[in-house]
Amino acid sequence: MHPVTHQGVEHALRRFEIDREVGFELSRCGGENTRPLHLILSLACNRTSFVYRIRNAPARNNRAVQEFGSGVSAIVVGGGIVGRTAALRLQQAGMSVVLVDPDMVPQPASFGNAGHVATEQVRPIANLAFLRSVPRRLFLAGGPLDIGWRHPRIWLPWAIRAVAACFRADAGERALTRLLAAALPAWERLVTDLGRPELLIGGGHLILWHDRVRGEAGARAWRQARTGTARVLPMPDDALDRVASHMSGRPAVGLRVEGTAQVSDVGETMRALAAAFEAAGGRRVQSRAIRLVRRDLQHGVVLSDGSTVWADRMLVAAGVGSGPLLRPLGVTMPLIAERGYHVEWEHGGGYHLPPLVFEGRSVIVTRFGDRLRASSFVEFTAEGAPPDPRKWQRLEAHVRALGLPVASGFSRWMGARPTLPDYLPAIGRLDAPGLVVACGHQHLGLTLAPITAELVVALMTGQEPSETLAPFSPTRFGFKSFGRTVSSRSPS
Repeated sequence: MHPVTHQGVEHALRRFEIDREVGFELSRCGGENTRPLHLILSLACNRTSFVYRIRNAPARNNRAVQEFGSGVSAIVVGGGIVGRTAALRLQQAGMSVVLVDPDMVPQPASFGNAGHVATEQVRPIANLAFLRSVPRRLFLAGGPLDIGWRHPRIWLPWAIRAVAACFRADAGERALTRLLAAALPAWERLVTDLGRPELLIGGGHLILWHDRVRGEAGARAWRQARTGTARVLPMPDDALDRVASHMSGRPAVGLRVEGTAQVSDVGETMRALAAAFEAAGGRRVQSRAIRLVRRDLQHGVVLSDGSTVWADRMLVAAGVGSGPLLRPLGVTMPLIAERGYHVEWEHGGGYHLPPLVFEGRSVIVTRFGDRLRASSFVEFTAEGAPPDPRKWQRLEAHVRALGLPVASGFSRWMGARPTLPDYLPAIGRLDAPGLVVACGHQHLGLTLAPITAELVVALMTGQEPSETLAPFSPTRFGFKSFGRTVSSRSPS
């Protein structure tokens, strides 16, 4: 591999304005039909601008400056599953990699998710059908969707873009379909290379309804939906009987989804990735990234302890934290913390079902060894807002209403999914040589981590990525370079 050719030193001071561009976004999605919505949203939201500074060469930093490696070096900012998998793959590709991986409490979404490799979810959540269903999905109506009404400055600008993206869902579906088709093979390669094939369990998952009328309507919708490489099949009565033996009531309707998978232990997978990375010669720095800097031909990250790490190339995969890091570079990355909740407990033995989706309750139940985990909720609020205990209480009530085996008390978790308004990840290069972004994977972070890592290796080693990445451009929401603002449209 050869080093990437670098440009000259950037301007020492950049001015960056976050422009909500309500008119631009809505003009892309509905023309005349969106004028009333345009008016409402324009009145609801005032233009706000912020000025950020980026210093290119913090040479006067009196703290330690760390440098790693003698060949082509790389920094990976972010210790979630996307960051850890990419760091491992870059190290295996011959780079000298340092992983900036802060210890976070509570643990991020990579540790607390449902473990479902969701290859069937090719339709972005930002679509017109979902938009129409929002009222009945609200938490106060018994649904999984909740909004922090006290924090409109956080969710309203994001919501404006999400509404606009609903009119472009078909293009997003085409892009996700291609990417998700490569997800499961990439997982199989990863666990094989880790020497841990038991970390991935095939066999698909089940979708269940206890209400027959709603179940028949839901099953019909699933059979008509596009699901990528996954196949949706009806469950015969004897299969429903087997499921019923693990709960108090027999499901009235069920579907079996083939072509999906499950990670057998999310925490162990994260630990295995970290161990393999360090065994391959990678170095892990347990610190928080404060800001990104440049000097001549190198990228740097200033850490929370005051030190600065430098390398030839950099990957920003810091989840929700990627937005603030990229903002001073002129990149509009409208990430929001989409918070989810789970409860976990011991099942007492004898439970061997695949992941169960109770669609009427918006709950997925997954077995991790001798424990079960019930996950749900889409909560848009401030990332640092206190957890809402009502979410855990409702999950526990669902578990008991379903009659699932419970042999212990419940542990509780809440974490934030990094989500962009169009529900597509951001994967690609920025104009600064050697700087790559991989964030915003929302509900598909676990699913897409291995294929994202392979794409990152291609991007950072000068190869042609195996997938078309234009729809996932990190600059598609806008990019300001040397005083020019470019609003990038998502390709169809």
